Amino acid sequence: MSDHPHDHDAHPHNHGPGGHAHRADQKRLTVALIITATFMIAEIIGGLISNSLALLSDAGHMASDVAALALSLFALWFARKPATPQRTYGFYRVEILAAFVNAATLLILTAWILLEAYQRLSEPPEVQGGVMLAVAVAGLIANLVSAYVLHGGQQDNLNVRGAFLHVLGDLLGSVGAIIASLLVLFTGLAIADPIVSALIGLLIIRSAWILLNESLNVLLEGAPKGTDVRAVRSTLKSLPQVLDVHDLHVWAITAGQPLLTAHLEIEGRADATQVLIQAQRELSEQYGITHVTLQLEVNGQLCEVRDVLHA
Repeated sequence: MSDHPHDHDAHPHNHGPGGHAHRADQKRLTVALIITATFMIAEIIGGLISNSLALLSDAGHMASDVAALALSLFALWFARKPATPQRTYGFYRVEILAAFVNAATLLILTAWILLEAYQRLSEPPEVQGGVMLAVAVAGLIANLVSAYVLHGGQQDNLNVRGAFLHVLGDLLGSVGAIIASLLVLFTGLAIADPIVSALIGLLIIRSAWILLNESLNVLLEGAPKGTDVRAVRSTLKSLPQVLDVHDLHVWAITAGQPLLTAHLEIEGRADATQVLIQAQRELSEQYGITHVTLQLEVNGQLCEVRDVLHA
């Protein structure tokens, strides 16, 4: 057996999306982006004409959809860029940086919406309910079409799924704007506009806060969401011929690409190859972690596979 000085890397190296699926996802995202961006501009214009804060706040929420769709397209494009000697993991982290900036911007936008809604509660301005209703209905149709376009790819692609969930959230904003416009039209209750806009603002805060936390967790190299590191340690330690596990690290380069490194303390006459195979199999089947680097040790000393097999 050839020399392998203590580093044993067991993982597939091809992380890029399949060509056909990649093109299909790119087409879905492009169509949804064009539709959403067009009606975001329509809502901004309609909100300014009708003096409706509900429309403007829903346009702000739709802006988060545009950002999410653009981010997903950006990530798909970067996924095909090869790694370099200086950037050995490629350019996946650009997606996370963009998500972090997107979330921070959304929180600032929401603060403005809530402040404006508070000021309008005391002195509700006159709102043109007819214009507000027409634009809100058009926005709802746009969101329904975007959701339909994205639905086909959201099962297998995390980026598309995230964009799909953004669009579903915006559906609620459009429904809220329609309700507010109907109240203004048929009851003259102008206060409905700032109340609905505040509710939409709270909806934006929730999605933006989740996005901020998830992107920050990746940037700080925290364990991926849903991964119990203690359970991973227990699984590795329970393998035959493994005495202890230390220096265990689980993180992600980007969403859906977890990585793991660990030192395994094994018995002096252990079958090192079998330990590596079993460890990789358990990590893949139980936790979906396929990018794994394991370092074997005997009595606290780094070892080579041939040294363990022929001890």
